[in-house]
Amino acid sequence: MLVPVFPIRFNLPPRPYLRRVYLQGASLLVGLLALGMASCSRSGGPASSATMGHSQPQASQQARAAQDSARQELDQIPPPSKSLYLAVHSQEGWANPFVIVDADMLTLQIVLPDANPSPLGQGGLLRPVSARKQTLQIHIAELPKALTALPAEAWPYGRVVATAEAATTNRTARPAIRRKMETTIQMLNDLGIVVDEWAGPSGGLLR
Repeated sequence: MLVPVFPIRFNLPPRPYLRRVYLQGASLLVGLLALGMASCSRSGGPASSATMGHSQPQASQQARAAQDSARQELDQIPPPSKSLYLAVHSQEGWANPFVIVDADMLTLQIVLPDANPSPLGQGGLLRPVSARKQTLQIHIAELPKALTALPAEAWPYGRVVATAEAATTNRTARPAIRRKMETTIQMLNDLGIVVDEWAGPSGGLLR
């Protein structure tokens, strides 16, 4: 189930471009939320072992077809530019999709494009970048569809996604988080996406 977390709105006079940004964010989140609701509705009651055995090959074929379709869509995003994304050294400054991996869920952080083409005031009080940030909690199986739902403008560095392990003081949870991280990285690579892994078990920057 997708849990959208909307950005804090500043108590400022309404601006047309801010309204367009919020409308873009709402439309995107509605689509992703529908994805999560659909995935929940598909999980029915217990099935017999014969039915499950018959459906497994079909489900595997459907998963491969969905992955191939997602990769074709993501191939429209240009290859990543190292000169751009390697110059970023803080999560706040990262403008491409950012995935935080926990043992159970993924947190997808995105920055919606600025609807105002003018560079005047960009990033300032009237046009804060934080107003365009969205955070979604998703299951790992929903990651391909969530990424393909993003507009091309949400990939300013090209086809690269930053990943980080969720911070936790529970040492026993670390192996499960690491396994989920490795699965996430493999999924992103299968989609043709370059992975910029940021934090290891110590929480430090890996690059």
